[in-house]
Amino acid sequence: MATGSLVPLLLLARISGLLVAVLVLIWTFSFRSSFHHHSTDESFDSFPQQDQGITYSALHPLFMVIGFILISGEAILIHRWLPGSRSSKKSVHLCLQGVALCSGIFGIWTKFQGQRGVVANFYSLHSWMGLVCILLFGAQWLMGFLSFWHRGEARTVRLRVLPWHIFLGLYTYGLAVATAETGLLEKLTFLQTRRNVSKHCPQSMVVNSLGLGLALLSGIVILAAISPKYQPTQTKLIYSDTKKCPSC
Repeated sequence: MATGSLVPLLLLARISGLLVAVLVLIWTFSFRSSFHHHSTDESFDSFPQQDQGITYSALHPLFMVIGFILISGEAILIHRWLPGSRSSKKSVHLCLQGVALCSGIFGIWTKFQGQRGVVANFYSLHSWMGLVCILLFGAQWLMGFLSFWHRGEARTVRLRVLPWHIFLGLYTYGLAVATAETGLLEKLTFLQTRRNVSKHCPQSMVVNSLGLGLALLSGIVILAAISPKYQPTQTKLIYSDTKKCPSC
């Protein structure tokens, strides 16, 4: 269960996570037309395919932000607030990370369903970082399953792997947030240069606020994960066998 020193951090993590979820929902549903990729060979007969492409493009930030980043961040915090045994905490942590991994894979899959094909969507730093992030996350999940959930592993092996598991977990989470930030920058730059979207319009404000919210959320989650657990000071009484001198 969360101690008093971690309650403010956990509360801030919930508030910032809720803010991020609301902002990405507002962006994808209120500005849905912004996820349409114009091309030079468009025709009126391609409107159904265009609408399908908009749906896939809008699903991408939903699954990558809410499904991947928010759920994986919650999985990191499980060990800080969930009461119960270590086995139950590990099982919930593993399940949440598995849900986040599936969401991330599906989120990347949506980008490959457009008319432009796979290669056309795999050209930017954002796409490269996203692929590396998913591969690291999958390897991290598999390592966690084999090292900490599988009963056949020796305790000494788990103790050796634990520091690397924690480091790679936090690194991959930070990389996921950085990848999302590059995606927001790439999308907003495209809208402002190709669609003549104003730099001070509501959509720009929503996207910028979403980027700030992700930065705030990642900092809080990582700080809560590395913060030492509070242990109350225990006073110990030390008794001496030596007799006091009468003159003392």
